[in-house]
This record gives sequence, C-alpha cells and structure tokens, in this order.
Amino acid sequence: MGRITEDLIRRNAEHNDCVIFSLEELSLHQQEIERLEHIDKWCRDLKILYLQNNLIGKIENVSKLKKLEYLNLALNNIEKVENLEGCEGLTKLDLTINFIGELSSIKTLRHNIHLKELFLMGNPCADFDGYRQFVVATLQQLKWLDGKEIERSERIQALQNFPVIEQQIREQEKAYCLKRAKDKEEAQRKLQEDADEGKKERSQPGFDGRWYTDIGAPLPSSVESKDLQAPEIQEGECNRKKVEDEEDDLEFWNKPSLFTPESRLETLRHMEKQRKAQEKLSDKKKKVKPARTLITEDGKALNVNEPKYLDTSLIDVDVRPTYVRVLVKGKPFQLVLPAEVKPDSSSAKRSQTTGHLVICMPKVDEVITGCPPASKPVASTLDSSRERKTERSRHTEKLEVDPSKHSFPDVANIVQEKKHTPRRVRSEPKITPTEEDPDFEDNPEVPPLI
Repeated sequence: MGRITEDLIRRNAEHNDCVIFSLEELSLHQQEIERLEHIDKWCRDLKILYLQNNLIGKIENVSKLKKLEYLNLALNNIEKVENLEGCEGLTKLDLTINFIGELSSIKTLRHNIHLKELFLMGNPCADFDGYRQFVVATLQQLKWLDGKEIERSERIQALQNFPVIEQQIREQEKAYCLKRAKDKEEAQRKLQEDADEGKKERSQPGFDGRWYTDIGAPLPSSVESKDLQAPEIQEGECNRKKVEDEEDDLEFWNKPSLFTPESRLETLRHMEKQRKAQEKLSDKKKKVKPARTLITEDGKALNVNEPKYLDTSLIDVDVRPTYVRVLVKGKPFQLVLPAEVKPDSSSAKRSQTTGHLVICMPKVDEVITGCPPASKPVASTLDSSRERKTERSRHTEKLEVDPSKHSFPDVANIVQEKKHTPRRVRSEPKITPTEEDPDFEDNPEVPPLI
C-alpha cells in the first residue's frame, strides 16, 4: 500500500523544479494511497490537487490549504464529506464513485462559500429519492451538480419541498447505515477466516520447504540439497505452483462480491499477492549461466560469439598474437586467427554510418603498403611482361654527377663561362665540310658558319 512521502511529492513536482513548498498543482492519482497526510504542511500554496483512483477512506489533513481551488477525490473509499471547512478558496469538488451514504454530511460544505461545482454521481447517496433536490436546497452557492447546471426554478422548488425531502433522506440514510454495518461485519469475518487459513497452512509439516521421513525427521542435508536442486524437481514445482495460482485467480474473479470499501481493499491485496507470486516464480526460473570458456586448460583459444548488439561505449577490443577478443557489456566475441599478427600495430575503428567495427591486424611477416597486392597472372604473355617489369624495378638506374665538372657556379665569370664554353656545342662533334666532298658547293652569297 502506498503512502504520501516527500520523495513521492518531489517526483511528481518536476514541472516546478522539484520544489514542493511553492507547488501549485500536484497529481498523486493511482498511487494506492490509503491516507491523506503531510500535504497541508509541505504544500501550503496548492491550488489543484488530483487524488483520484486511490484507497483514501477519509478526508483529512487538507484544512490548511487555503488556496486550494480544485480537489479531485474520485474513485476512492470515502464514506463521509468532512474536514473541508478550512479550504476557503475551494470552487470545485469531485467525489465521483465513492461510498458516501451519509448525504446529510454535505452540510459541512456550506462554509465553502466559493464552491460552484460538486460531483457525487456513483455514490450510494445518489440513488436516494430526492437526492438532487436535497443537495440543491442545502448548498445554495452551487451552480453545477453532477455536471448539470442548477436552474433558478429548480432551486426554488427544492427549497419549498425541503422539509419533506429531508425526512426522506434521513430514513434512507438510516437504512443504508444498517446495511453498511452488516457488510462490515461480513468483511471482518471473512478477513479473519483468511487469516486463520493462512496460519493453518504455515503450521503444516513440511511448510519450511524440507522433505521429511516417515518418522518426522528431516532428511540429511546432502540428500535434501541434491533432491531440491534437481532441475526436474524445480521445474515441476514451478509448473504446479503456476497452475494453482491460475486456479485461485480464476476462482477469485468469478466469485460474486459487493461493491464496498472492503471489497476494493481485498481486490488490491489479491492483485498484490499475485504480483509477488509471479515475481517469485520468475526468480526461480532464472538460471545462473555458467562462465564462458574462452581459453581451454591447454592454452587453446575458442571461437565465442555472445553479444547481440554493439555499442561503442561498451566495446572493449583485445588483440593477441593468435586471437582477437571483443567484449560488449561483458559478453565476449572471440576469433582464433589463422596467422600470427602484431598487436601493437593493430587498430580498431567503428563506422559512423553503418556501425560496423573494423579491426586491422597486420601479420608478422607482412609489410603493409599503400597499393593492394596484384592478382595472379593467367596468360603466359602476362607472365613474361611482369617478369621484365620486376627485373627492371630491381635494377634501379641512378644518375651520377661528377662533382669536378658540376661545381658551384662562379657569379663573377658566369657570363663569360656561358659565352665561351656552351655545353650543347661541346657535347656534339664538330663537322667541317671539305672541298673533296662531291656535294659541296661554295656559294659566296652564303655567310660563313661560326
């Protein structure tokens, strides 16, 4: 069962930076709260308070909320309207689907002069004859009742018939109170029977989970532990327990019951019991996985692949000379390598687009180059051409320069040196034509060669 704690209020005050003393709106619905407490001390500035769908049985500890304008207590176990006189600013009150049978208790709301809207539908008092007329005549400040606007003529008529209606309401309240007292006695008797049955089950021999011999003595611990730890016995026990729980659950929901605060509490206890049984059953089914064997006793590495997904922040790569291991959240992925690699020269990268993990591990006898290795030749002509290229690449031609002929140039004689000793003329042999040449023709108009 839930209780109103400071931590619960702070968790529901995120819109106010988890500050509770200045909180103006608070929602604590569906928290299985049984009692209203602490709110009037911690949250004095509240204007809107949602407490629907809980197990609150009494309106209390809200009288100091002077600024409260809207209070929602629908779907609770409230049986009487009380302790709201201090909520001076209250304008809307929702008490839908509770157990209010004392309709005359709404007279305490006369002090809430700003109250304009009231919801009482779904309560036993809403079935009383003259219910609406009684409320309209009692709370003259109301403008809306159960979502329906109160007309002026309706109020006048209710005030005229109020003495008769009030007498009818009192008689119906008395009959309801007698019936309610019987329901409480029946619920108390049933609760006592359930408690006695539980004590009886706990007093049965063997309830402590141990096996007993015919004379009543427990079996030795060695035999007991072996039998109880057997997977077949555990599985059979879990299945039997599951079937029994399903039968009990089906019987509980098919059994007719009255709509009372006690039945709501009983339903909640049953659901809580089922939830705990389910958790206990699931814990028994959980088996501790044996530790993965990554390397055998003789030092041989094994191929292991356990992780199902990769997350960069959870990846740990370990490269060894003969195998590589990737740990993802403690789950190993291990591969044995066909050749020995260099761990110091290895690298691991993750693609930002595909998410692939690429691990580069150079071999011990291999030199990494920028070009990919050439494919094997197919034709014989290609073999010969590749052999010639390989032969040429082995014999590298180097350019030799004679330092005596190619020295640092003299800046003072650079022009003279270029003028008298051109390199291009020195390197070529000088050919001088002779008169003995049959094709020689001496033309005086042609200038002589230099």
